[in-house]
Amino acid sequence: MPTSAAPATRTPDTKTTTYGDVLRTAYVLRLLTGAVVGHLPVAMAPLAILLAVRAAGGSMQQAGLLAATYGLTAAIGQPLWGRMLDRRGHLLTLTLTVTVSTAAFAALAGMNSVTSPVAAAAITALAGLFTPPLEAALRVLWPAVVPRPEQQRAALALDACAQEVVFIAGPLLVLALDAASGSGLVMGATTFLGLFGTVWFATARPSREHRPAPTTHADWLGPLRAPGPRILAAALLGAGVAIGALSVTALALAERHHTPALSTLIPAALAVGSLTGGLLYGRRTWPGSPAGHLLGAATGLFVGLLPTLTVSGPSGAVFSALLPGVFLAPLLVACFASLDHLAPRGTLGEASAWLIACLGLGQAAGTALAGAAGDGGPLGPATVTVTGAAFASLVLAVTRRRLAQHAHTPAPATTAEASGRECVRAR
Repeated sequence: MPTSAAPATRTPDTKTTTYGDVLRTAYVLRLLTGAVVGHLPVAMAPLAILLAVRAAGGSMQQAGLLAATYGLTAAIGQPLWGRMLDRRGHLLTLTLTVTVSTAAFAALAGMNSVTSPVAAAAITALAGLFTPPLEAALRVLWPAVVPRPEQQRAALALDACAQEVVFIAGPLLVLALDAASGSGLVMGATTFLGLFGTVWFATARPSREHRPAPTTHADWLGPLRAPGPRILAAALLGAGVAIGALSVTALALAERHHTPALSTLIPAALAVGSLTGGLLYGRRTWPGSPAGHLLGAATGLFVGLLPTLTVSGPSGAVFSALLPGVFLAPLLVACFASLDHLAPRGTLGEASAWLIACLGLGQAAGTALAGAAGDGGPLGPATVTVTGAAFASLVLAVTRRRLAQHAHTPAPATTAEASGRECVRAR
């Protein structure tokens, strides 16, 4: 969301930035496309693994464990690769991760995971752990590619909306490919798309020429030693719990109303709302402080989810997911934009990766907690959903002043950023 050198209240500004202008900026479309295509395996792999195990005659329990292993290791690996981005640069980090992940997916495509369960689990963990950190890499490049604050906000909104597209298109693509040619083609497509997207991103000139800025924060905690990133990570952990639990809530409502489509329509409605909210928020500068924007978005998410506790009919359940979705993408954009002012110098990549990891871990925890509370119907999972959003809102409400106090003015452009801007102007 909004980035400003002033961490406190800013003067209202109604200047708009069109997404067309941002997309026409040199390298923006290529970087976004590479990040989206390269990130598709994160949305495709869990379902692809489920289908492959079941096609080979494996149990649902084994399929679920392998899919969970992938998701967990993918979240765990992101801070590690984010730190490597900050210290070693994009080309080495992305080349290493995509090489290992591609080899792991190729191995999964060619093996029988039912007859070799231990090997399948190890290779699945490797594929998840070495997930290329494309989201964090893209976040680091925005100041060089789109230097003006209003452009960066619009770029972050496009980025957040593109990730929603990933998690809508990925599962649909898996189902289409599986219906056409079976699970073997699904795993092969997952392998190819991850490799192609990452290579397309990594070979773009801003990515090739990026050089990490020096940092004095070399301890193992990295950016989490600073209060600001810790607060944002905690807030996104709560938001992740809400998102993960909502999927279980949707399933419980589908079973109660004997309407299987609800299990996909409710998450889809959340995604549509998020796309809408992100696009509306990112196209202009809004008045208020960054901390106020964070709190407003988190509160909107919480209030928007309250109807899930009382909704009765199928249509009401679907429409009730639209409103909280409107605040989801703005919350994500606000968190990532605030890192410019809150992350220690030279740790933007790792800080971004920590936020991504905490959101993913929160989703996994929310799914597990809602599943444990789901035996009595949708009220239990809905309670977990609302509680996660309430936690995110509470964290940001309690720490609002601390966020303002610990904000700093973004560092002047590094040599790498300056050279990146020059290569953009050269286009």
